[in-house]
Amino acid sequence: MDKPSVIPFVPRSGQDAGAAASNKRKASGKSRGKQWFGRKDGPAMTGGGALAAVGHSGAAKERRIWGTSLERKKGLWLLAVALLGFLLGRASMLEGIAPFAAAYYGVTLYMRREHAWWAAIGLIAGSFWAQAPEPAAIAAQIGVIYLLYRGLEAYERADLSHAPIVVLASCLLVGLFGTVMQDDGGWLPYLLTGVEAGLSLVLTLLFVHAMPLLAKTSKAARLRHEEWIGLMILLASVMTGLTGWTIYGVALCAVFTRYIVLLFALSAGPALGTSAGVVAGIILSLSDLASVPQISLLAFGGLLAGLLREGGKAAAVFGLLLGTTVLALYTGSSAETMASIWASLAASVLIAFTPKSWTDSIAQYVPGTSNYARNQQEYAQKVRDLTAARVERFSEVFRQLSRSFTQMTQAGETARQNQDFEHFINAVHEHNCATCHKRGACWDEQFFQTYKLMTDLMSAVEERPSLSPADIPKPLHKQCVKVPQVLDVLKRQYELYRHDLHWRTQLQDSRMLVAEQLSGVSQVMDDLVREIRREAREQSHQEEQIREELDKLGLAIQHIDIVSLEEGQIEIEIVHAFKPGFDEGRKVIAPLLSDILGETVSVRNERTSDRPDRFTTVSFASAKAYEVETAMAGAAKDGDVLSGDSFSAIELGSGKYAVALSDGMGNGARARMESSAALSMLEQLLQSGIDERLAIKSVNSVLMLRSPDESFATVDLALIDLYSAGATMLKIGSTPSFIKRGREVIPIAAGNLPIGILQDIEIDVLRVQLQPGDTLVMMTDGILDSPGHAVHAMNKELWMKRVLQEIETEDPQEIADELLDIALRQHPGGGVKDDMTVVVTRISKHQPEWASFRWTGASRFERPRTVS
Repeated sequence: MDKPSVIPFVPRSGQDAGAAASNKRKASGKSRGKQWFGRKDGPAMTGGGALAAVGHSGAAKERRIWGTSLERKKGLWLLAVALLGFLLGRASMLEGIAPFAAAYYGVTLYMRREHAWWAAIGLIAGSFWAQAPEPAAIAAQIGVIYLLYRGLEAYERADLSHAPIVVLASCLLVGLFGTVMQDDGGWLPYLLTGVEAGLSLVLTLLFVHAMPLLAKTSKAARLRHEEWIGLMILLASVMTGLTGWTIYGVALCAVFTRYIVLLFALSAGPALGTSAGVVAGIILSLSDLASVPQISLLAFGGLLAGLLREGGKAAAVFGLLLGTTVLALYTGSSAETMASIWASLAASVLIAFTPKSWTDSIAQYVPGTSNYARNQQEYAQKVRDLTAARVERFSEVFRQLSRSFTQMTQAGETARQNQDFEHFINAVHEHNCATCHKRGACWDEQFFQTYKLMTDLMSAVEERPSLSPADIPKPLHKQCVKVPQVLDVLKRQYELYRHDLHWRTQLQDSRMLVAEQLSGVSQVMDDLVREIRREAREQSHQEEQIREELDKLGLAIQHIDIVSLEEGQIEIEIVHAFKPGFDEGRKVIAPLLSDILGETVSVRNERTSDRPDRFTTVSFASAKAYEVETAMAGAAKDGDVLSGDSFSAIELGSGKYAVALSDGMGNGARARMESSAALSMLEQLLQSGIDERLAIKSVNSVLMLRSPDESFATVDLALIDLYSAGATMLKIGSTPSFIKRGREVIPIAAGNLPIGILQDIEIDVLRVQLQPGDTLVMMTDGILDSPGHAVHAMNKELWMKRVLQEIETEDPQEIADELLDIALRQHPGGGVKDDMTVVVTRISKHQPEWASFRWTGASRFERPRTVS
């Protein structure tokens, strides 16, 4: 029978495992409650049992506290659902239209079914206190909605998208039934029924957006416009339920309406405050025509309160009082003006006691507020931390795989050496000693002497595979009577061992290369994790400073985003509305940024939007201290179209510039394929951030495995640091390179084999400090060997040094062309004996296109340092 892999463990307080098992057997006929809990008259607890009991009681206490907190929150939410239902059940519009109840119950039933019962109770209870009580109609609508919902649920069609249709159908059915039963021959009741049903459908669509916000189930970083409008309409509808209630002559509806407008204005500014005033005024005017002036009054009050919100609650309250009072003086009597003032004052008192966390909760969903920006930064930080953690886990996986390959290779090699020796001994014993009459004397009586004899013979065969029996010392002949036969077996086994050793060595080298590659990938991932986690400080202050300085120049800057202000790695994006073609980014903004930041800044790229606004985004970055210019000239063998040489020049993302030259074996398409494949793979590996040594080893392995035929390619790689002008030269089977420094020519040579021949290649790494004005000349053997026998092989470097010294020009393209012409002139018959390629790279100090300038009042500011 299959046993489960995981056995559930049930903790029992106050008894150990043996006591628990005993109690279980004794209480087999009792209830599970008695099995679960220990008896009070049980044995005394041990120290470990007491600790377990204390831990269990602590966990139980935490669960009780947590459960109490959850129950308290659930109770408050149920009370809020019932209260909203009570006010919406009491709310109504002109001519007794009440579309709020059905819409609210339908949305609650579909989105929070467990609260639908409390919503129904609140709606029916509120309808008793309505100005035109209709509890029977609301109860009928609720019943029809519930029945339709259960019917759709039975057929698995109870989707939220069906809620508006279900509410519309219930309002139509109940309304038409009531109209028909009244037996009114006019058409107006039927029209009002249709209007009520239509409004209930629209309100359902709006409440669907608003209910998740109140329940805090929506996790969106920002709210859409329809969600804001839905929330405002829901709150305004609830305020309608307060119509007719007053305290000391102050209408509660007016107080809470102003409070809602003031809350939105204080949290989100004038736009949302004005919108809340307009929506609330419209909803109130639909229930009472006398409230039509409230639209302008609340909108103006919300506008002024939002404009003054930077001054805090007191300033926002002053704005609301000013806005509502000024318009009330012109639109109503003195009594109405005083009522409006008292309502605004009451709302001000409520806003004064409102917790700041309420306004912060609203502000974090409104773009443009500091809370929203902080919320976005926290969200981005969480995404970065999550990404970094996952990449770090992958890095650790690759690191463990690398260690596993290394340990497996080393341990396997040690064990295999012992197995090889045992294999030699067993072969000799099986083919010679098993049938020998002295077997017992050799392997039983003289085991150690026989073992040493075999070891000496194996060592002799390894040193001289052509060893003959006559070369073996006579003492060994006396010790063994079958020396010739034993030697023959050892020689045959050694030949098999050599072939096996060759393939095992290749397999071991391949495993070690895989381990190095996995380690390299892990290192690249670690670098990526450090880059992700390198979080700069808050830079909004620096963005405002840059914006102020640019505004002084009259530049139409739309947006500034500082990515990094780290020295040597400045990255700033600016969106402006300039017309393309005037180049303000390079001529004005970049020089000004260079002066402000104290470091030369240049334009990295510039792109114009395809949208109607035609905004242009310009990326500014730190200018490199040095710049390089690369030129190339080449000719194929015998005037062929394809040359077996390939070259590449690319700027890597780490501030380095790579120049590579490769010469494939032979000529034509096959050589071209080998050299281009080597450079293409090398380029991709270097761009990914892998170390140059590991990159060349990986390319070498791929070239060896891709074809069973003998094929190789030379690689001449130069990595130039554009910040320090330091050059790292890696040469594998390539010809010497030369550095032309004025009249001085410095050769750079290395002696090793090309890639694609041996598994374990030697990589010569040479580090050279270049200077401004230096010219690096890299060439294939077709250029260096062009003199042929006219110049001795040892003197070809001297010949090339003399040629470079005689070249007067400093232009890289002219140097490359002149070198190629000189090489071609070495063949007067016109036949090119080999592919010829020369790559010339000149390094110079970077000179900004536009110098920085001082602007009156513009001062440099301290750049924040990055923190990890």
